[in-house]
Amino acid sequence: MTHDNERVKIVSEKTLSQGWTRLSTYELDYIDRDGKHQRMQREIYHRGEAAAILLYDAKRDVVVLVKQFRLPAYLTDQPAWMAEVPAGLLDEDHPEEAIRREAMEETGYRLRDVRFLFKAFMSPGAITEIIHFFYAPIDMSDRIEKGGGLEEEHEDIEVLEIRLNDALAMIETGEICDGKTIMLLQWAALNRASIAA
Repeated sequence: MTHDNERVKIVSEKTLSQGWTRLSTYELDYIDRDGKHQRMQREIYHRGEAAAILLYDAKRDVVVLVKQFRLPAYLTDQPAWMAEVPAGLLDEDHPEEAIRREAMEETGYRLRDVRFLFKAFMSPGAITEIIHFFYAPIDMSDRIEKGGGLEEEHEDIEVLEIRLNDALAMIETGEICDGKTIMLLQWAALNRASIAA
């Protein structure tokens, strides 16, 4: 893959907010595909890297999801408690280490075999976040803790066990509307024969 990054020059950057993470405004020059010089301004939310995982129990044909409050959903008058795959920021860990930690904290499942699938920008027009996507086979013996998230971070996470077909149907009904969860459930649907073996 070739990069056209040399067509872009950052002219200025200004921090607009420095809270949980940083919001910046950039002025940049770039050369468009017709060779013309353009100047644009963009606001970027510096989110960092994260990891997400699909936990699947083939014996029971069940995926393990988590349900938690999401302020952006609430602010847009959508159901505020969303069903999602376990996920979290890397916090300077390797992606696999981070997702093992997050899965244990959120669901109580110890992960034996973790398989990296792909990575993706979730909203590349405004957010720097890259998510590393994983899959792990599990069974009932792997649930060694309660889960539910970290109390000190005020996480109030409900652990859900849903049949894979039901989870896929929840995408169509809008009950599951989180992008990373939809991506991993669709991956499971496409690879069902190999992960169910």
